Amino acid sequence: MAIQKEFVLRYRHDGHVRFQIPARACQPAVSALISGKLREIAGVQSVNLYRNQGKLSIRYEESICSFTCLANQLFQTLSELEKLGHFESKPLAEQAKKSVLGITKRLKHSRIGGWFQQKYQAGKETVQAAKIVGKIGTKGPKALFKDPEKATIDFLNDVLVLYLIKTHWTRITQEWLVKPIVHRYEWMAVFYLFFLLVRSRRPK
Repeated sequence: MAIQKEFVLRYRHDGHVRFQIPARACQPAVSALISGKLREIAGVQSVNLYRNQGKLSIRYEESICSFTCLANQLFQTLSELEKLGHFESKPLAEQAKKSVLGITKRLKHSRIGGWFQQKYQAGKETVQAAKIVGKIGTKGPKALFKDPEKATIDFLNDVLVLYLIKTHWTRITQEWLVKPIVHRYEWMAVFYLFFLLVRSRRPK
């Protein structure tokens, strides 16, 4: 259907007309083009396009521009814009995707985005560290009832190891692993820490 047929005349009085317009003519870029073209017509005094309500209000001087002349130029403008593809509606999913990508890109380059990225990276490192500690394992909730003191100490040791690994994770992956000889003392401390951790888990 031609876009002109979707413009329905709702009101007409001396020097004032109002149309009900379709949703695809209420898109921000298209509505701005329509309003701009109409304001260029000689005799047009004001153009108000209400996108949320789907209404187009035009006030004009009839002695300069008759209603017929105004309607013809409006329909000609709509025809030209339609040929250029301005009224082609894009899928909502695609529009939403572009909008989300645009917001994500802006946030990524902002200070807030940088802060969230750091927190996200820290969260990943915490998960990786937790996997390492998790491999050592615990005996489960039953240990808490059998020996509350030992279970509590084991839990606190796990928390301490997790904290130490998380705190030094960047250095471990980017420095210590790359140059193990240079950081031999750090590795000795790590091995000794795990020795103490494993030793504390051995049954008495």
